[in-house]
Amino acid sequence: MKRRTFLQGMSLATALPVSMFFISDQSLAITVNDAPIERLKKSPKEWRSLVSSEAFRVLFHEHTEHPGSSELNHEHREGTFICAACYLPLFESQYKYESGSGWPSFTQPISGHVGTKRDFKLIILRIEYHCARCGGHQGHVFKDGPPPRNERWCNNGVALKFIRKEDQLPALRG
Repeated sequence: MKRRTFLQGMSLATALPVSMFFISDQSLAITVNDAPIERLKKSPKEWRSLVSSEAFRVLFHEHTEHPGSSELNHEHREGTFICAACYLPLFESQYKYESGSGWPSFTQPISGHVGTKRDFKLIILRIEYHCARCGGHQGHVFKDGPPPRNERWCNNGVALKFIRKEDQLPALRG
């Protein structure tokens, strides 16, 4: 191996971990049926007036509710889980499962309804996900879920509302 090739390879190997901190954390553009989901532009004051104070902390300051505190942990009826802020449907009940984590968990979201970004708040890399419409923080996705996807979409219950299958979904908040 030539010395130059070796040194170039070493510089690339040391630069890659550092470069992860400089790549944009912005969520990717989301489209559904080739139509983009328009991002809502509301001030924190407007959101604060629409959701509870606990939901506001989780959705717009990326806090986490206490494990086991959500009534949605025990929700097993058929229906849809929607964003508590803007009412965008995020999960179908058929993909909910008991993960034992203390938070409502799903094997997959509704396609195109969430955006992801890297989260280094606990030093290690985690994948955080947000509602594609309002940007509200929902939770984190982990690779320890059941087959076939092996994904656990671990959600803050306060960031969701459950709508039974028999009930009509509410209109999206504007």
